Amino acid sequence: MFNLKPLLYTFAVTLVIAALSTFNVQALGQNDKNKLPEIGISGFSVLSLDKERQLGDAMMRQLRASQPIIQDPVLIEYINDLGNKLVKNAQDVNYAFEFFLINNNELNAFAFFGGHVGIHSGLITAADTESELASVIAHEISHVTQRHLARRLESQSKTQSLTMAGMVSGILLALVNPTVGMAALSASMAASQQAGINYTRGNEKEADRVGIALLAESNFDPQGAPDFFNKMSEKYRYASKPPAMLLSHPLPESRIADARQRAHNFQAKQLPPSLMFELAKSRIRARYQGNTLDNITHYKHKLHKQKYAIKAAAQYGLALSYFENKDYLLAKSLLESLTQQDKNNLFYIDALTDVYLSLNQYEPALSMLERLTLLMPHNQVVTLNHANALLKAKKHQQAADLLQDFLLVSADNYIAYDLLASVYKAQKKNGLVHINKAEQYALLGAYQKAVDELQTSFNLVTKQPLLQKRIKARILQLQEQENKLKRF
Repeated sequence: MFNLKPLLYTFAVTLVIAALSTFNVQALGQNDKNKLPEIGISGFSVLSLDKERQLGDAMMRQLRASQPIIQDPVLIEYINDLGNKLVKNAQDVNYAFEFFLINNNELNAFAFFGGHVGIHSGLITAADTESELASVIAHEISHVTQRHLARRLESQSKTQSLTMAGMVSGILLALVNPTVGMAALSASMAASQQAGINYTRGNEKEADRVGIALLAESNFDPQGAPDFFNKMSEKYRYASKPPAMLLSHPLPESRIADARQRAHNFQAKQLPPSLMFELAKSRIRARYQGNTLDNITHYKHKLHKQKYAIKAAAQYGLALSYFENKDYLLAKSLLESLTQQDKNNLFYIDALTDVYLSLNQYEPALSMLERLTLLMPHNQVVTLNHANALLKAKKHQQAADLLQDFLLVSADNYIAYDLLASVYKAQKKNGLVHINKAEQYALLGAYQKAVDELQTSFNLVTKQPLLQKRIKARILQLQEQENKLKRF
């Protein structure tokens, strides 16, 4: 994998809040004749679906700039594959969902406008089965499909004069970090409001009902939901500080009982352990949690005592821990053995590429990745690893061509722009370096910084009039995106 560390930028992206600050929610309540009744899928009188998409995109850009998003193609691929298995069976889906991970050991998951669902890494390692993890994701998908945030805004608009700036700022912070966010949200709202973002009991009950049905329809064990609820309840029954998820999704005993009863309405499924789920858990622990030497001891102990759900996942965790400890030959031996048994497993391919590149063994890496590029064109794990291997092997033009083709179909891939900027830097094409940095800033919602990069690029490519025209056009596009938010 191109091993980009999780992003946590020091600058705060305030564009979204500033752009929306003139949008007063109270004004939405002034024309009652166009309001929908509070039944079914409400919220349309507050935000249209198109505006929800725009707002969700803006909030996602802000998150990329302010939170430690895990930019790990293998984990991104896994969590989106899992999430979309659920989405394809959901009702009232109005968006293409995006699932992403935040590097945080707290148990938390959240959803917001436009089909964005965030999962803290700690939630994955806390789950014992993929059905437990899927139950949480199904619950969050249900919050989106039932448009609970839009309905919440509608409810607020009837009783309070609130700026969208305060609402969006508080909602986003409260979803990601409820402990801090609740206070911020309360400050922007009347004290009588119960922390604003807390879903109502009705919302939670509805998301549980829809989510458990979705879990069963997607061939997961419906008991995963009450099992995970019960686990959280028992673990934090006497804790002075409950996990973030319980602050934004309260879990009274009655809710656990209701979930258990609903799950009993569906046939329980005795599913074997999921290899992909176990590999994801091992990857998170080995790369994002704990001490490297402790992780080596942990996986050696599991393998010695045979205390694992799937042996290959424990071996993979040990191999990654060896890699993190720079024991490259030990990691190579394990990963080559695993890959021989499962040649197209992208968890193994990604890690083995890292090992080969660390040992300067470019040819086996390129041979492996060239085969997979033909088999899986435009797959982000394969493409990004292949481009990075080409870059390390100083095959710069091949890397550039590969990334340019990939970005035609995945225009919002932050890592691809970062890699392409590195390729152009190696080629001393400084104008193109700044163009790709501009796209990175745009993905963070930092439009002015993006425009500055493009203007720098414009001055570096004076002998390329066609490229200058493209740069001018892109500047206008970014300015229009910013103005669109202001017109929201």
